[in-house]
Amino acid sequence: MAESSRRKNHSEQPLNLETLMGNKPPQALDVEEAVLGAMLVEPATIDESMEELSAACFYDPQHRMIFEAMSALVNDHVSIDLVTVSEKLRAQGNLEAVGGPVVLARLSQNIGAAAHIEYYIKILKQKTIQRDLITASYEILKQSFDESTNVDDLIDNAQSKVFAAIQNNVKRDVQDIGSIINSVLDNLQELQQITGLSGVPSGFPSVDRVTQGWQRSDLIILAARPSVGKTAFALNIARNAAVDANMPVAVFSLEMSADQLGKRLITTESGLSGEKIKGGVKLESYEWVQLEDTLKRLSKAPLYIDDTPGIPIMEFRTKAKRLVKQKGVRLIVVDYLQLMQGPAELRGLREQEVAAISRTLKATAKELDIPIIALSQLSRNAVQRTGGMGKPQLSDLRESGSIEQDADMVIFIHRPDFVGMSDNPEDKEKAYLVIAKHRNGEVCDIEMKYKAAQVKFVEPDQSLDVYAQQGPVASGVNAPSSAPSDYNFDQQAEF
Repeated sequence: MAESSRRKNHSEQPLNLETLMGNKPPQALDVEEAVLGAMLVEPATIDESMEELSAACFYDPQHRMIFEAMSALVNDHVSIDLVTVSEKLRAQGNLEAVGGPVVLARLSQNIGAAAHIEYYIKILKQKTIQRDLITASYEILKQSFDESTNVDDLIDNAQSKVFAAIQNNVKRDVQDIGSIINSVLDNLQELQQITGLSGVPSGFPSVDRVTQGWQRSDLIILAARPSVGKTAFALNIARNAAVDANMPVAVFSLEMSADQLGKRLITTESGLSGEKIKGGVKLESYEWVQLEDTLKRLSKAPLYIDDTPGIPIMEFRTKAKRLVKQKGVRLIVVDYLQLMQGPAELRGLREQEVAAISRTLKATAKELDIPIIALSQLSRNAVQRTGGMGKPQLSDLRESGSIEQDADMVIFIHRPDFVGMSDNPEDKEKAYLVIAKHRNGEVCDIEMKYKAAQVKFVEPDQSLDVYAQQGPVASGVNAPSSAPSDYNFDQQAEF
C-alpha cells in the first residue's frame, strides 16, 4: 500500500494540463530521453544536468521518476549507471512503473546525446517555462472567478505566480572576479559624475554625510519607544524628499489617520504650534495667510498617503508595486512594522509572523529597487536598562530578531530627558539618532534637536525662528479673520 501511494505521488503532476486545457502541453519527450540516456553513459553530463534541471523539467512521469532516482544517487555520492539507477528505482518502488531495466537499457543506447547535452537542457527549460506559465495562468483564472478572493490579493498572487514561473527556471551563472570588478568600476565612474547624493536625501546634512542618502533596495529600520518621535522623524524625512527634492514618496500609516498625518505635516511646514492646528487655540487673522503662503509647496508635493489599518503584507506589496510603476515613487515609509498583518497561516505565531513581514519588506525593497523605511517598536528593556544612559541596543528590537538580520540599517531615536536620564533643562530638546547597524557604512551617534511644538527634528545649529518672520507677518498684509472661502489644497494622496 505504501509503495502504491509513493508511486502515485511521483507520477502525478500538480495540475493535469492536458485535461484542463484540452491541448497537449509543451513537451519534448525525445529530448527528455536523450538527456537521461546521456546521464547514464557519460558521467561528464551529470553535473551540468543536475545543476540546470529539476524533476519538474521532465513532463513524462516515468522520466521524472528516473531523474529523481538519479538525483538521489548523486546526493548519496553514488555513481550513476544502469545497475545503480535500477536498484534505486527498485528501492523506491518505481522500477516496474518506469518499464523495468529494459527501458533504462534502451535509454543508454542513445550514443550521440552527450555531445549535445547543453542544447537539450536549453530545450527542456524552455518547455518547463511554457508549462509553468500555463499552470500559473490557469490558477489565476480560477482565482479570478472566485468572488471571495480579495482583488489586491489576486493581483499580488498573479504577479508572484508569473514571476515565479520565470525565475524558478532562470539560474544565475557564476561570475569571474574580472567581470565583477569591471561592473563595480562602471558604477564607481557613474558615481563620480554625481555631484550630490547617490540616494534619496533625508534633508538632514549630518545624516546624509553618513548615508549618502537612503540607498536603493535598502530596508531601513527606524525604532524607538512610544512617543519618542518615530512618526515625526519619518514624516520629516518624507516631507524633505517630496517637497525639497521633488521625489515621489509614499507613506503607509497603520497607526494614524491621513487627517492626523496632514495636521502634523501642516504643523511642521507652517511653524505654527500643534495646538493651533488642532483647533485648541484660535488662529490669528495673519496666521491664515501664513498658512496659505507656506503650504503651497506642500500641497503640490508628490507625497502619497495610505492609512489602511492593519494592512496585510501582500496588499502592501501590491500597492507598493503600483505606486512605483504609476507614480514613480522613490521612497516608502511604513508606520509601523508590528501593526502589519503577516501571512494568514502564521497568525498566532507572533515571532514568525513578524519575521515574515520583515523578510517581505526587504524582498520588496530589493525587487522594486527603492529604499523602504519601516518604523518599529522597542521592548521595555530599552528604558529599564540602567547602564549606557538608556541608549537603545539592537537586542531591544521588539518581537523578532529577524528585523535586525533583514535590515540594512537600524536607526534608534534616543532622547535622554524622555527616559529620565537627564535633569538638565538644556537637554530638554536634545535627541540622538543612533545608527546601530549600517551594512554599507559607519555606525555612529548623530546629535539632533526635537522641537515638540512643531513636531520637527532639526540640526543642533538650526532654528525655527524663521517661521515667525515669513511673508504676511513681515509685510503687514491685511488678512481675513477666518480661512478664505477658496482656501483649498488638492491633495494628491489618492491611489
